[in-house]
Amino acid sequence: MTAPLPEAVELLSRARAKKALIATAESCTGGLIAGAITDVAGSSDIFDRGFITYSNSAKEEMLGVRPEALVRYGAVSEEVAREMADGALIRSAATLAVSVTGIAGPGGSETKPEGRVCFGLARHGTPVRSETIEFGAIGRDAVRRATVKHALAMLLEALR
Repeated sequence: MTAPLPEAVELLSRARAKKALIATAESCTGGLIAGAITDVAGSSDIFDRGFITYSNSAKEEMLGVRPEALVRYGAVSEEVAREMADGALIRSAATLAVSVTGIAGPGGSETKPEGRVCFGLARHGTPVRSETIEFGAIGRDAVRRATVKHALAMLLEALR
């Protein structure tokens, strides 16, 4: 075990102060964001649950992602990231949910290159936010680590 990420430690403090409860919906990270949050002692105060939805059917069944969105835009899209985040919020006690779906590598295509990750952020009473980050072909481990850090940064920003 390694020491908790500083961003996760700060997240615990900010979420406690705001009385926020967090859920994650993860594809390409396979639970690493939830793991980073729960590496911090006391995280049960702010973490409700994590959904690991690696397959399209898991995205549909566990998060309510529409099959039409998966067909039209593909799993690695902001549209699907928004539906994942919204689904995690609806299917949990959380007040804030983050989602990630991407291509960690190796591989990818011309239209969806290695290192592309789409993020979603949902909270009650506001439109679901999404963005895409192109981390590049920096290797599977590096893409996944960068994705965790960016997701934590999005949560921190939402709690400002």
